[in-house]
Amino acid sequence: MRRLFTVTWILSLGLVLAACSSVQYNLPAVSTDTDGDRRAGKFIWHDLISDDPEGTEAFYSALFGWEFRSLELLGASYWIISLDGKPIAGMVDQSGLTARRDISQWMSVMAVPDAEAAVSIVSKAGGRVLRDPVSIGDRGTIAVFADAQGAYFATLTTVDGDPVDESSLPAEGAFLWHELWTSDVDDATSFYSALGDLDSEGLEGTSPDGAAIDFRVLRSDELTRAGIRSLPEPEMPSLWMPYLRVKSFERLEELLSEVEVLGGEVLVPAVPRPSGGYVSVIAGPSGAPIALQTWGDEQSLIKDL
Repeated sequence: MRRLFTVTWILSLGLVLAACSSVQYNLPAVSTDTDGDRRAGKFIWHDLISDDPEGTEAFYSALFGWEFRSLELLGASYWIISLDGKPIAGMVDQSGLTARRDISQWMSVMAVPDAEAAVSIVSKAGGRVLRDPVSIGDRGTIAVFADAQGAYFATLTTVDGDPVDESSLPAEGAFLWHELWTSDVDDATSFYSALGDLDSEGLEGTSPDGAAIDFRVLRSDELTRAGIRSLPEPEMPSLWMPYLRVKSFERLEELLSEVEVLGGEVLVPAVPRPSGGYVSVIAGPSGAPIALQTWGDEQSLIKDL
């Protein structure tokens, strides 16, 4: 697991497309499946900043069947990533940003009803506002932050309401879960509970080596939105880790056998999770980590990971 723990997470003010220049962009809404309601605290989008867009597209297309559609935007390169025709993420070409070094990483985007209120909550909690709220057209108003422990994330205030909650499991290769690995579980739980108007609950857990894990879940509308856990290793930076669904352990092993062949890296091999199933962490050609979690068709949609 050491390779994952040595990843340096650097962020500039030009992290996401909306922040890279003064040009005004109009990005499509994250979903057309909305009833107009706000679902604060729900992760509704994901952006991958990549220093190797061509290699990244080839990697995830082969591994999960992701489809990439390039948008024609002035002075920027951005792709919509879909699975089975459903948009699930975006990709930004790092070369169009103002970063001085490699910042390849996944950025998880949380729904908030009021962008300015989010800025106030972050500032009062000791976090950093890395990009003030800015409109990106039909997608809504986005802002970029670091929490008090240094974990990066973005918020989005949609124009016409947030995507409805799914009534069935996501497809294999789609986003299943979001988990914050942090140096201060108590502080982070209080912060994100306030930011997303979420309820929190502590769960007991142990790591594969028997060490205790301080683990919390965040909920709203009777659904579990995300998890917060203590760092697997003390020297790790705090970070949000997105999880992709894999149907079975056999399928996970098959995917992991293909990762290096396709130009990626297995950062953490398959290990059992305290709540059941197996998880692994991989990186595509850009080096951005993402987790793979087994979650069978027979399992509950809402059960905590």
